[in-house]
Amino acid sequence: MQTSTRIKWLTRTAFLLAIALVFQMGGFPQPITGPLVNTVLYLAASIVGWQGGILIGILTPLVAAMRGILPPPLAPLIPFIALGNSLMVVLFYLLKFKNKIIAIIIASLVKFSILFSAVNLLVQVPPAVSQMMSLPQLITALTGGIVALLVMALLKKANIRIE
Repeated sequence: MQTSTRIKWLTRTAFLLAIALVFQMGGFPQPITGPLVNTVLYLAASIVGWQGGILIGILTPLVAAMRGILPPPLAPLIPFIALGNSLMVVLFYLLKFKNKIIAIIIASLVKFSILFSAVNLLVQVPPAVSQMMSLPQLITALTGGIVALLVMALLKKANIRIE
């Protein structure tokens, strides 16, 4: 990778991470924050590739925990959130070339499955946390994917080349 290409990748990745962190720190309720962060993850997969998406997917739950945005009962789930984010990004990245809608559905289902399995089989959490990390996660991942497709279409329509 040439120096200018690396700088462009790093700048875009940092910008997308900053957007995700603004969404997290904005004080929005989870039904807003979740889809927005997932939107950034899908955009990252499209704009900076799977590596940048994984980086953002790992850093967002860590920063949320360090800043006190992530409620303490969710702390044991950080590795699973990071894993779910990372697999969602990689699957979308690999499958988007065939069919973006199917890619979003599969990637969202895998993220949901990881989080659902974590709270129901691996980590003891209060029932409210278990419920929050189940179906709402599938909905936020799917919503984030749809919003990302809309954003990408708007960028393309505005003739903004990002890929």
